[in-house]
Amino acid sequence: MPVLHTLRRAGVVLLLAATALYAAPAHPAAADEPGWTAEPAAGTATAARPDSTRPNYPRPYYPRPYYYMAGAPGSVLEDSLALVNTTDRERTITLRGADAYNTADGAFAVRPATGTAPATTGSGAGSWISFGTATTVTVPPRTRAVVPFTLTVPPASPPGDHPAAVIATEGGHEVGVRVHLRVGGPTLAALTVEDVTVRGRGAAAVVAYTLVNRGNVALTPELRIRAEALIGAVSAPPRGRTLPVELLPGQRVELTEPWPGAPALDRVRVTLTVTAPGGARAVATGSRWLVPRALAGWTGAGLLALGAATAAALYRVRGRRPGPEPAPEAPAAAGPAPAPHHELTGATR
Repeated sequence: MPVLHTLRRAGVVLLLAATALYAAPAHPAAADEPGWTAEPAAGTATAARPDSTRPNYPRPYYPRPYYYMAGAPGSVLEDSLALVNTTDRERTITLRGADAYNTADGAFAVRPATGTAPATTGSGAGSWISFGTATTVTVPPRTRAVVPFTLTVPPASPPGDHPAAVIATEGGHEVGVRVHLRVGGPTLAALTVEDVTVRGRGAAAVVAYTLVNRGNVALTPELRIRAEALIGAVSAPPRGRTLPVELLPGQRVELTEPWPGAPALDRVRVTLTVTAPGGARAVATGSRWLVPRALAGWTGAGLLALGAATAAALYRVRGRRPGPEPAPEAPAAAGPAPAPHHELTGATR
């Protein structure tokens, strides 16, 4: 009987464990989900309707991934931000505008908040965005709030693209919506390629370079690489492709291209040609000796040994060289000439 009782208890435990596993959620909610969203308020558009006698019909609201705004210097542009609280508690969200820039590796980023409310960042287009008195918005549970804002283009603003973003912050969590702003006037697409070099060896070799946007519009560059070798044939890096970066006006980014087919021992020369819509084009070259690491180590050791042997040989030759011969002794100084001696012969006087 004790054995039967133990088996019954084990069965009950297993049944409870299976029930708990079945009831547990398959995909638990991520702890870092904020519980709210920020996105451009839906807009409306008009499109042609070919199957109707009416030339146009209103299209339903459509989502926008970002803001696109355009205006002349001195103009005031208006739009709205939609905040959606999906939780059962109210949310207090802070809103601001921020300047956008490229990080060193080409990623899109925004300036951090500085100062007190109304919080604006930098002196570019981010500081032109204003939410008025609605810089802090309380959104009730399960509610969607639409917050209007304005973007005032200063009268002396230069033409071209001015990247910015609208930032919503709550509890340390930030959500950003990009603002593509084009100020009216002449535009220029221009860029340069700088600091072209080859780094690494063998399959780990990369072509490193720097791109600089010298114009006033954002660029999506396309890269082509040509490689030449001094000794033998060379397998070039991957040819023309559109780079996964949006190069903002006045920004500088440092990029690399993998070159798994780089020669192990040769002098290589790479030529980079970068183009972008609008007529931007730049060409730059770089060269380098590629030497296997082991060979470079042995070569360095050999040169070091050769230098040591040469120094030792010079030291020995210098040690065996005969010293300077002693100078001949100067002859003794002659004294006064002795008086002549006369021999007396003959008779006495």
